[in-house]
Amino acid sequence: MPGRYGPGILPLITGHPVMLIDLKGKVAIVTGAGRGIGRIIAETLAAEGAVTIAVDFRQDLLEEVGTVWSDRGWAGAQLSCDVRDREQCRTIAEAVAERFGRIDILVNNAGVAGGNRVETLEEAVWDDNMDTNLKGTFLMCQAVVPIMKAQGSGRILNASSFAAIVPSLGGAAYASSKAGVIALTRVLAGELGPHEITVNCYAPGMVPTLMNRFAEAPPDRKEALLDTLSLRRWGEPGDIANLICFLASDLAGYITGAMIDTSGGKLATQMPWMAYRDKR
Repeated sequence: MPGRYGPGILPLITGHPVMLIDLKGKVAIVTGAGRGIGRIIAETLAAEGAVTIAVDFRQDLLEEVGTVWSDRGWAGAQLSCDVRDREQCRTIAEAVAERFGRIDILVNNAGVAGGNRVETLEEAVWDDNMDTNLKGTFLMCQAVVPIMKAQGSGRILNASSFAAIVPSLGGAAYASSKAGVIALTRVLAGELGPHEITVNCYAPGMVPTLMNRFAEAPPDRKEALLDTLSLRRWGEPGDIANLICFLASDLAGYITGAMIDTSGGKLATQMPWMAYRDKR
């Protein structure tokens, strides 16, 4: 409720304000929303009242999403788009703006994660990572920017990765593309600041998905991975979706150009497993 307390802030009887995330009526686009983290991000935004447009290149996944939206009475749409294609990205942005009147939130979640050691890395795998993870993010940003500038506001949220902070062996293509997303985010934040458009990125850590297959790792490998976390548990897609809701809201209006590490404290200390060994 707007007022002297500002957007999303309501007074209590005691006079102390309580802050509420309010996304009702906001128009959001989420790419790669057919499954995994993107699907949960889209569902969470929709449940929070945002008009949510789920974008994916797989029509079968979009049909599944459409059934959920229909069953739950959520506003929005499901649109097919290959984010590697400039014209498709522009068509999507223009269609959303025409149908819903504006675009308030863009979540660039679509991504791939192929890789190999640099010596044997195929050029096609390198190109696939760059074209989807980095170029796709660039093209979708480019498509929505004129619309957000015209309305004088917007939130752009780009998926980076913990691999952009500390890459893994065999992950040169993926890590490089995600590091590029961080640089793109910072540049765009500077360019769009005068238009009250914030641009941030987020770096999920170990969230089991079909892409990374953490859940399928051998037990000893799982234990070794969990030993690197201050919060010794797998991340969940909902952990990422909750961050997106905050960054998309009016409460995050003074945060831009940031990279938010959502890895469960993987970089907090060198050997976080010692705290669990010594726990009393």
